Amino acid sequence: MPLEFGTLYEIYEKTSLVWGNKGDCNTLFIMISGPELLIFFLQVLRISVPYVLTSVGAVFSERGGVINLALEGLILAGAFGAAVGQHATGSALLGVLCGVACGLAVALLHALLTVSLKADQIVSGIALNILVMGATRFGLALLYGSSMNSERIDGINVGLVLFDPLFLCAVASVVVGHYVLFHTPYGLRLRSTGEHAAMVDAAGISVVRMRYSGVLVSGVLAALAGVFLAYQQHSFTDNMSAGRGYIALAAMIIGRWTPVGAGLAGLMFAAAESLEMWLQTGFLPSQLVQSMPYIVTLLVLAGFVGRSGAPREVGVPYEKQRE
Repeated sequence: MPLEFGTLYEIYEKTSLVWGNKGDCNTLFIMISGPELLIFFLQVLRISVPYVLTSVGAVFSERGGVINLALEGLILAGAFGAAVGQHATGSALLGVLCGVACGLAVALLHALLTVSLKADQIVSGIALNILVMGATRFGLALLYGSSMNSERIDGINVGLVLFDPLFLCAVASVVVGHYVLFHTPYGLRLRSTGEHAAMVDAAGISVVRMRYSGVLVSGVLAALAGVFLAYQQHSFTDNMSAGRGYIALAAMIIGRWTPVGAGLAGLMFAAAESLEMWLQTGFLPSQLVQSMPYIVTLLVLAGFVGRSGAPREVGVPYEKQRE
């Protein structure tokens, strides 16, 4: 007997709650067939939003020549800012703006350290991840008296993920990102900065400004990913990014440093994570099932890293030659 749409929506919401807490070991067993396939597809779209936004942002940063390992911290900053912003103002839009502002602040710090001060980009990214993790935990204790989670927020109340403005932002980031990167003068300059910074400088274009812009775009998109997580879970929880920033970095590499490729890779990882939830039946060890997205990441990276061509000067600080 076919399922009613209301029943489909109810099951979809239940599976979304399971995604909201990745550490939940409660079992979920719904055979993926017929109408349930639609639910699985919608769940993949929902889970893919943080991966797509963050990986497309990483493309802009690395195309400009800056390795952005601070993606995890950017997601956390965006999520924390959104939760605090909406709780304080009651406005979902102001929550988004607060989240983006926090992400921009962290991205600006990363750009300052790596582009202006020429610090090691990998060390800077890891240090910022640790800094943001500690800062958000301190902020939770200071504002809410708990180091684990914030007060509940409303988020954005939409029926399906297809109508969520942040999902539409993720789709737009792929389309607009591809056009900007490969069909505009700015995109050409940014890509050239990551390939041959000295040539860009000789043409009278500021390498520093181009690299700053790439990192800041990355900060905005990763922060929006954090906003989406906070709004979906209706609160901020400690370390809620749960490795998504690193998986997004892998998606960027698999996607060969292109927005479309990164977006498709993000969908693949989302499908693996969604499958993890549907397989929590007790038939397989829960630890093995929960590690599936990370196993898929390692296996795919093992096959793609050697074949993917990174921008030639990514990770290399630019020293302006003096005459």
